[in-house]
Amino acid sequence: MGKGCQVSRLCILFTVIALISVATIVTLWTIALIGSNDGSQDLAPWDSFRLPTTLLPHHYEITLWPHLSQDSNGLYIFTGNSTVEFECVTETDLILIHSNKLNYTVLDNAHVGRLTASGDGTVLSIKSSWLRPKTQYLVIQLNSKLSRGHKYQLYTEFTGELADDLAGFYRSEYEEDGVRKIVATSQMHPTYARKTFPCFDEPAMKAVFYVTLIHPPGTVALSNGNETEVVNTTINGVAVTRTTFEPTKTMSTYLLAIIVCDYTHLMAEQGNILIRIWARRTAIEQGQGDYALNVTGPILDFFQSYYNISYPLSKSDQIALPDFYFGAMENWGLVTYRETNLLYDPVTSSIKNKETTATIIAHELAHMWFGNLVTLRWWNEVWLNEGFASYVSYLGADKAEPAWSVKDLIVLDDIHKVFAVDALASSHPLSSKEDSIVLPEQIVEQFDVISYSKGAAVLRMLSDFLSESVFVQGLGKYLRLFAYSNTVGNDLWHQLQMAAEANDVLIPHTVADIMNRWVLQMGFPVVTIDTSTGKVSQKHFRLDPESNVTLESPYNYEWLIPVRWMKTAQVQRDVWWLMQKEAVNLEMRTSGSWVLANINVTGYYRVNYDLGNWERLLSQLNTEHRLIPVINRAQLVDDAFNLARAQLVSTTLALRTTSYLFMETEYIPWQSALDNLHYYYLMLDRSDVYQPMQDYMRKLVTPLFVHFRNVTSNWAVVPDKLTDQYNQVNAVRMACSTGLAECRTLTTTQFKQWMDNPQHNPILPNLRTAVYCSAVAAGDEAEWQFGWSQFKNATVASEASKLLSALACTSNATLLQTYLSYTLDPAMIRKQDATAVITSVAANRAGQSLAWDFVRTNWKYMFTQYGVGSFSFASMISGVTARFSTAAELQQLEEFEKVHGATGFGSATLAVQQALERTKANEKWLQQNKQELLDWFSSHAGK
Repeated sequence: MGKGCQVSRLCILFTVIALISVATIVTLWTIALIGSNDGSQDLAPWDSFRLPTTLLPHHYEITLWPHLSQDSNGLYIFTGNSTVEFECVTETDLILIHSNKLNYTVLDNAHVGRLTASGDGTVLSIKSSWLRPKTQYLVIQLNSKLSRGHKYQLYTEFTGELADDLAGFYRSEYEEDGVRKIVATSQMHPTYARKTFPCFDEPAMKAVFYVTLIHPPGTVALSNGNETEVVNTTINGVAVTRTTFEPTKTMSTYLLAIIVCDYTHLMAEQGNILIRIWARRTAIEQGQGDYALNVTGPILDFFQSYYNISYPLSKSDQIALPDFYFGAMENWGLVTYRETNLLYDPVTSSIKNKETTATIIAHELAHMWFGNLVTLRWWNEVWLNEGFASYVSYLGADKAEPAWSVKDLIVLDDIHKVFAVDALASSHPLSSKEDSIVLPEQIVEQFDVISYSKGAAVLRMLSDFLSESVFVQGLGKYLRLFAYSNTVGNDLWHQLQMAAEANDVLIPHTVADIMNRWVLQMGFPVVTIDTSTGKVSQKHFRLDPESNVTLESPYNYEWLIPVRWMKTAQVQRDVWWLMQKEAVNLEMRTSGSWVLANINVTGYYRVNYDLGNWERLLSQLNTEHRLIPVINRAQLVDDAFNLARAQLVSTTLALRTTSYLFMETEYIPWQSALDNLHYYYLMLDRSDVYQPMQDYMRKLVTPLFVHFRNVTSNWAVVPDKLTDQYNQVNAVRMACSTGLAECRTLTTTQFKQWMDNPQHNPILPNLRTAVYCSAVAAGDEAEWQFGWSQFKNATVASEASKLLSALACTSNATLLQTYLSYTLDPAMIRKQDATAVITSVAANRAGQSLAWDFVRTNWKYMFTQYGVGSFSFASMISGVTARFSTAAELQQLEEFEKVHGATGFGSATLAVQQALERTKANEKWLQQNKQELLDWFSSHAGK
């Protein structure tokens, strides 16, 4: 059965739809609701946010027609029909199927759905049907029960709005050659498929999807599978193209993708896989898709080898969208991206843009197996999906660009970053109980830095102590065993345990025992080594030692900790395991030499030492720092600063770890120091400590600035190494922001040259972010307005992004206020970029209070009118409150929580709690440390 029937219904449907206005459909549906409600929606089944397990979908036949021009009501709509075939697993007279913001056509049976028995086509009698908006269901009650083991088909016709809300089937707009164009595109993840068609919208409810798209002639239709038929036809006198796609593999609803656009593409083949990069025509013509095309094949090859499983599909489409909420989305066979993440312009894009493109492509393609082929049963374990893809994205990018040594960057970009959040009492475990994550906003909240970055960190640690070869062996077995089905995390631990046993890997407990301690309790330990006695201990690390941890741990906040360590430049061969609160390792006892633990930060923990060992490590840094591995130089800085915040070492000791930096030219230690000193800037840039700190930092960064000026022949040549290119940017950014005259002359001169000749930008792509910000900060309205005009005219997304952040660097309050107001007008700032603008303004010390006032004033409007697909509310709250450190600011935050409690905070609920906790800790830290910092910076500023 299937597609033949689908096509014949299609012609009837769209003839009917052409004759029935949206208003009529809405009216009919309203009548149907009023007539069939019976008050029965107060009963339990449809008030549960989880689907019952009585029905299991097998396949969907979906036809959608996005209308790319406004209707008589000024709306963009899509019309469609769907047939879902499902099996009855348990006898029931109730069908619950997800539906959100869809209007249904009343069919000839006087209901909004027609139910037939598969095989003989017997029509089943429907008693009543209604929508339950709270739980997002279409509810259908039957006059008789469905039979266990039998299959049925539910047919519906519906209309939805093709809104610009970046969720479900939505509208993206752009201008090309003076013509406004519309893309109909989709974001089903995590719970938005139900906004596009009625479906069993849970990850375990896998099915096959048969998709047909109706679209204007001359446009392209894309979906997960290859196009099997493209036919030009007419429906009620309207010329259309009908594109039919091959059926998908068995997959979850959130992975479905449907797009209609006026795009073109690049194409290549990797073995028997068709690879296509889709983008705006001008972007493809300018070569912005070339790099993505070049790296996709090698990355696919790497993962086929890594998993030891062939790519499951016949094609790999990747498409760059002008409006997209997430960075990218791993739809199976049709991956969607923000333009900045897929497109790379060889003339204007920076090396950071290039690295981002490679790592994000690797992240998304990793999901084609881990996540898509094998899917976690429920969203409470989303960390395993996202953490895994985050970890192996570095491996995939390393394969595509081996000269970059990109694997080391995970320490800065993920581990150090997530330590800051996971050290809060308001953090949360990687995995939660399944029944604690049920609401759509709770599901969205799971996609945070804990899931992505801590997930990546603990999986990297697991791969390290098992060895990569054993990790990969167990992983491959897991994927083959559970292909096209769903799992829980323990299924992976079991396969890895069997691989460990098969390879005689010696670990002190089972994989599950070890990993559950890292997964089921929040936070991480600090390992303290006393080199005078050899005593090693562990303790739950908290930035604020007086914070009250109310979340109970099943393991009493103790971990099984793999320790890789070295003694005076000699790495010890074996991993040593700390398995209790305290233990003794006599080999770590020393008086004259230094001990360094957590080599290359393969373990997810911090390390503290007795004062004598700290002094020996500091002495080593100041004499021959290269004897300490580069990642561990960064680790010493990061650990010391955070241990000081937790009152485990002195603030002075933390500051002393930066003194050696005048000799350091490597990126990773420098970036670690700048990340930690950023906290000091946030706390102190409105105080009398600010200027001495600026003077110290200028003294520290000047040798680095001179170094890069010399090795680049006065900024004319790009350094070879990826990390050198990154550190060159740090040198310019910090030298300018701390007031080094030579740097400011460099940036203002280059920006002025560009203003004098807008058609020729003389600024090297790598340096543009730093130069733009410095010049806009030093300038006034003329520089800002020039930057704004360049932003509005930018044809390369990465260039637009650089200008977007630079415009927030001005110290002119009126311009910052204007810029903030633009975030409420999508014609000025795209909805997807609004959060970035607000947080960028807040990052500017001249704009912090303006941004906070703006968010408070407009919260209800943004939250209710713009919706989850427009603002990243969690990152916005974190951004505008980052400087909070006074009693007055704490009171404002508490009032904000109280005033908007009724409106709600959605996915930012946890972020508000974390902001409150951070503000209290910041206030206390400032009181305890301000005078000591003033004294230290004043005495070390020098000339």
